Amino acid sequence: MFRAAASPRALLLSALLWHLAAGYDLPTAVNITWSSINFKTILQWQPKPSGYFYTVEIHGQTSDVKRKCIQTSETECDVTDVLRNVKETYTAHILSVKPAEMDNFEEPPFAVSEKFTPYSQTVIGKPEIKDYSQKGSKLNVMFKDPLTPYMFPNGSFLSVQDIFQHDLEYKLYYWKDQSSGKKDVTTKSHNFEVRVDSGKNYCFYVQGIVPSRRENRNGQESMVLCTSVGRNILDEYGTEVFIILAVIAVAVITLAIVLPVVLCKRKKAKKARAVREKELLNGV
Repeated sequence: MFRAAASPRALLLSALLWHLAAGYDLPTAVNITWSSINFKTILQWQPKPSGYFYTVEIHGQTSDVKRKCIQTSETECDVTDVLRNVKETYTAHILSVKPAEMDNFEEPPFAVSEKFTPYSQTVIGKPEIKDYSQKGSKLNVMFKDPLTPYMFPNGSFLSVQDIFQHDLEYKLYYWKDQSSGKKDVTTKSHNFEVRVDSGKNYCFYVQGIVPSRRENRNGQESMVLCTSVGRNILDEYGTEVFIILAVIAVAVITLAIVLPVVLCKRKKAKKARAVREKELLNGV
């Protein structure tokens, strides 16, 4: 029996209904965030997938689309190596995809991140204090730049200074130990030399700054260090040490008084016992 061929509209409708029935209406990512320190950049999102995967596409304004973390069940992706042009602005497309064997070659649903420009948005990490000294009225502090994941052709890592050049400055914040009044100085080198009060101990930390930025101008603070010029044990530990020393002194004095008395009593008791033993022997 002859049957008429199905119309194109009917075929399209049938295909659409089949895709919906097969479950291709997948959830898309939400809460997409960029987390970047010293140009190491991690893309994060939610929710954890069930029955499907994610694939990340990085879209640059002037560069080709690059794919990362293809068909992953994770909710984060390290995209550092595809953001090498740090002054370019990127968006991420998080694709929700079925397993490879169920791929129907159609564009999957996806969510789009906010724009991200590494040069203006990555956080400057903690500088490393290499050395410091306080001699007389001069405090000297030397430090190192944080390193980035990117490399020179010789295999050594670029520092944040290598990338930012003259846009990067460093601030030294310093104050008298056990005081709250801070002072600060700025440099574009890796060494600070400031005048301080001779004989007084100072604490300090270093922080990277990019003044040209509108946001994220201040980087992370280095660890706080303190000098020890003329510092004695009471300066270091305060009244606790004084109390401990006093207790030890009292214990020593008490022992010095009590011990001779105890020894004297024991000596007398021993002598009395010897006399009694002698008398008993003479009586026998």
